[in-house]
Amino acid sequence: MIKEFQKIASVVLAFLVLFSTLSFTVEKHYCGRFLVDVAVFSKAKDCGMEMTSDNHTNDILIKKSCCKDELLVLEGQDELKDSLGQKDITKQLLFAHFYNTCVNVFLISEKEDVVFKEYDPPERTIDSTVLYQVFLI
Repeated sequence: MIKEFQKIASVVLAFLVLFSTLSFTVEKHYCGRFLVDVAVFSKAKDCGMEMTSDNHTNDILIKKSCCKDELLVLEGQDELKDSLGQKDITKQLLFAHFYNTCVNVFLISEKEDVVFKEYDPPERTIDSTVLYQVFLI
């Protein structure tokens, strides 16, 4: 059971490191109040209506566009530290001793070997000399 727990914990920690360093972008395109498209790692498709650009400075009337794009950038960590090397050796030894004590006392002592768990004990024989009070003198 301890081996299975260690395997599960190592896989969970590996995924934690992977997802903490992963960064990605989410782009959303709205047409009016309605969400038209959501794209992860790529550009969202537009709804087909023309968005206004800043290139038309000569136009007298500039219409406000009903479309808008939102860009959400989730950045992960760039640097990972090895914090185990920064602690002094006494804390590491104390932790190792505490861990071994807990494992040996609490986890190993719970295991009991029951060889004949499914079998009933033999029936008791009646001591007839005591029952009938017949004794040899």
